[in-house]
Amino acid sequence: MSIKLIVGLGNPGGQYQHTRHNAGFWFVQALCDKFNLSLNFDKKFHGQVGRGMIDGQEVRLILPETFMNRSGQAVAPFAKFYGITAEHILIAHDELDIAAGSIKLKTGGGHGGHNGLKDIVPHIGAEFHRLRIGIGRPAHSSQVSGFVLAKPPTDERISIDAAIECAVDNIGEIIAGDMDKARNRINGFKLP
Repeated sequence: MSIKLIVGLGNPGGQYQHTRHNAGFWFVQALCDKFNLSLNFDKKFHGQVGRGMIDGQEVRLILPETFMNRSGQAVAPFAKFYGITAEHILIAHDELDIAAGSIKLKTGGGHGGHNGLKDIVPHIGAEFHRLRIGIGRPAHSSQVSGFVLAKPPTDERISIDAAIECAVDNIGEIIAGDMDKARNRINGFKLP
């Protein structure tokens, strides 16, 4: 199944721009940089939206500006308006259960406690593709909220960006729907 919509999850506003929870935004911004795509705010869809060609295929992009725990309020109407079903959607998001510098491509499954996914699944179902960008996890579960809303140290950010770059380099396979090939390359990514 080819990808027609790429969603990056994060929180709007300068104070969140460099926080771990915005790793999904970082991925979409890296795609825009590589393929010379631009995003503009569309109040009808509560987010930064864009469209363009990636490896010869037209793709739509959205960065919800509803705040993480209300991501579904942007993603669902956008997907519905353009007639894009869950299996044609890739959602990039931060992932506590994966170390910083690792990245995993997965199809379907639960929300794993991720507030952005938790708000999207009831609206569009769970059969979308997920690009899970590892950010690691704090020592204690009581620290999760502060951890995801904090800026990673420089070495950690470099590792996360390297993993994102791997996914950007393999976006052609993802968009074409060749998930097995993309998964082999992305899930096997190791920092040099």
